[in-house]
Order: sequence, then structure tokens, then C-alpha cells
Amino acid sequence: MKLLIIGSGGREHALGKKLFEDPQVTAVFCAKGNAGMTKDGITVVDIAEDAHEELIAFAKKEAIDWTFVGPEIPLLNGIVDDFQAAGLKIFGPNKAAAMIEGSKEFAKELMSERNIPTAAYQTFSDFDAAKAYVIEQGAPIVIKADGLAAGKGVVVAETIEVAIDALHEMLEEQKFGTSSARVVIEEFLAGEEFSLLAFVDGEKVYPMVIAQDHKRAFDFDQGPNTGGMGAYTPVPQISEAIVEQSVQEVLYPTVQGMIQRGTPYHGILYAGLIATENGPKVIEFNARFGDPETQVVLPRLESSLAQVITKLIAHETPEIQWNNLASVGVVVAAKGYPEAYQKGMVLPEINHPDVSVIYAGVKSEQDKLVANGGRVFLVEAHAETIEAAQQKVYQALDKMDTTQLFYRSDIGSKALTK
Repeated sequence: MKLLIIGSGGREHALGKKLFEDPQVTAVFCAKGNAGMTKDGITVVDIAEDAHEELIAFAKKEAIDWTFVGPEIPLLNGIVDDFQAAGLKIFGPNKAAAMIEGSKEFAKELMSERNIPTAAYQTFSDFDAAKAYVIEQGAPIVIKADGLAAGKGVVVAETIEVAIDALHEMLEEQKFGTSSARVVIEEFLAGEEFSLLAFVDGEKVYPMVIAQDHKRAFDFDQGPNTGGMGAYTPVPQISEAIVEQSVQEVLYPTVQGMIQRGTPYHGILYAGLIATENGPKVIEFNARFGDPETQVVLPRLESSLAQVITKLIAHETPEIQWNNLASVGVVVAAKGYPEAYQKGMVLPEINHPDVSVIYAGVKSEQDKLVANGGRVFLVEAHAETIEAAQQKVYQALDKMDTTQLFYRSDIGSKALTK
């Protein structure tokens, strides 16, 4: 099989690496990809994610068996619709179904229709009305840009003043452009967060093992929200009963609701959940694999990912088995991220036998990898326990020169203190 991945980050590197493990896969191409991917045999293709016609022409020319879409923006731009119209096989939700991530208001309405547990909310486009609602509700409270904001459009406001500042930035200053022309204001939910992903084919749902992401930039969940600073799996403090409840009360009603709306879902569905004292509730939905959850979940997949996707595209039942290993992934980011950050630093060589390096914001200059994004790379290790996997990762990181980079030193520690 010859496969094509759309995207250029760590998620796509991890996907390509996993797909290439299948002996039936002869080539994995990634557009636009990044220079670090070539270390794992992935062929990088210099075609932008939004150049649908060029991507279609490439897929036809190379006789690609099927294409996998990594990021959300191509999905919301209708890349699945365009590939299918051209008679090509592709895995991911179409434009209409991807709105489950593209609009938080869309997702909230769906959850309301299907009685899916989530935080109480109101949607606003007027600053004064939103401000009055925040003052009435009090803090803590959560402010979310309605559209896409690269994981940074969420503010958990501990005070009313912080909430009003966030509203001003989003609605008045248009910090995230049209994505924050509307905001969703939610009640604050207390509890342990976890990510539940699933392969979905219409009404059929195949849950993955859960993971826990770390959104805040610094140790002990301090600092601004980022696209994710690391993840680990399993999450022992979340019981199997809570996971099963989430599958039954969130995943199944969601895919049934999408069918009822006339937008059946095919692809990866990501439910960001929180285990509250009243049971699991939805924080957000994504229409694709999470990043950095992908980098820790895929090492636990025993089955061939290529075979799983092939079966799902054919609307057949895949064989999916998971191992009992623990996996920890730590993101190494450019100093200053998620705000202004430096680029162009030469990256340290990592040749530690116990870890995998998954590249994201990098490019090649004079045969060296240099930083070219906020989240630069991720170091992953798996072992029998979270503690052992964590130890492997941090031993490798401790040997690196990270003068112009930073990373959290507590990824996975929540699981060890429960």
C-alpha cells in the first residue's frame, strides 16, 4: 500500500511512523510534512494542506491507496468532500460533520439535542451582553472562542476581571479573528480531565485507550493554555466504569445525533471529557486525532493501523487490540510559546535508545534540524508502568542542551500521586 497523510506536525509524524510499521505499506507520503519525519522513512511532499487540486493530482499520479487527514483546518475546508468527488479514498469527516469541532455552538446544540452531559453555557457576539452574563454568573468561569484557535482560544477565568479581559480580547480586539466573533461562556467544571478518542464509521464506534493531555504551559498546570505540552496513557485515576459510561452516554449519542442531523460521522472522533462528581461531562469535541495524545496512544495499538483504516474505509469491522504498556510523551517547545517565540535554533541530537522523537515545528538548514514552530518536538517512551516510561523520557531530556527551549517536568505525575 502507498499512503498519503495531510498535515505537518507531531501528530502526522506519529501517524506516519505507525502506518509504516505495516509490512504491506511500501510508502508513506506526508504533505506538507516536516524535515524530521524523514528520519522514520516518511517521504515529505511540498504541497500545502489547502492546495486540494494539487493534492488530488498527486494522489492520482502516485496511485495512493488512501489518504488520512491529520489536522482540523483541511477537514473544515472540505478536503474529504473534494477527494471523494474525485473518486479517491480518504479517511476523515466531511466538511459538514467536521463542524463538531469547527463551531463550539454547533457542538453544544448537538449535545443539548441528545442530552449529552456537558457544562451549562450561553453564546454571545455582543461584548456588553457577554460581560453582563459573566458578572451575573460569577467566577470561576470558562470563556471559549466559538471557532478554531489552535488550542489557545479557551480561558479558564478564576476571577470576573480575567473573564472580562478575555471577552474584550476575543470580541472587541478580535484576537482570533472571525473565530472569536462569537464566544461560548460555560460554567466551570471541577474534576479530572481525560481524552477519549474513537474510530467512527457512521453508527459504529471503536473506542481507543484513554489519555490525559497537559494544556497549561508550565509545571503544576500554571501559565497560559497551549496546544498541549505532553500526554500519558493509561490514566489510572479514571476508572473503567467512567470510561464505559462516557462511551455509552457521550460517544454513541453523538454519532447517532450526527446521523439524525444528516451529517453522519466517519473518521476519528475526539471527546475531551472531565470526570466530575456528577459523572463524565464533555469539555470539547475534535474531529481528528489529538496532539499530543496521538503520540502516546498509538504505541499502545497492537493491531496494524493501516489495516484498521483500510477496513473502516470499506465499512468493514476492523480488528483492534491494545497492549497494557504505559506511554509518556513530553513536548519540547520554543521559549516564549504560546506567545511570541524564537525560531532558527539548531536542535540537539537525540540518540537515546529508550525513546522515540516525534518532530513538529522543525525545518532543515544545512543538514541540521532547526526550530520552526512553537511546539518543536516530543520525546516519547513506553514501559510497563507510567513511572518507568516517565523516567526514560526525562533521563533522555536531561542529557540535552535545552537552553533556548523548555518543557514541563511533571508530565504523567498526576497518575503517580493518586
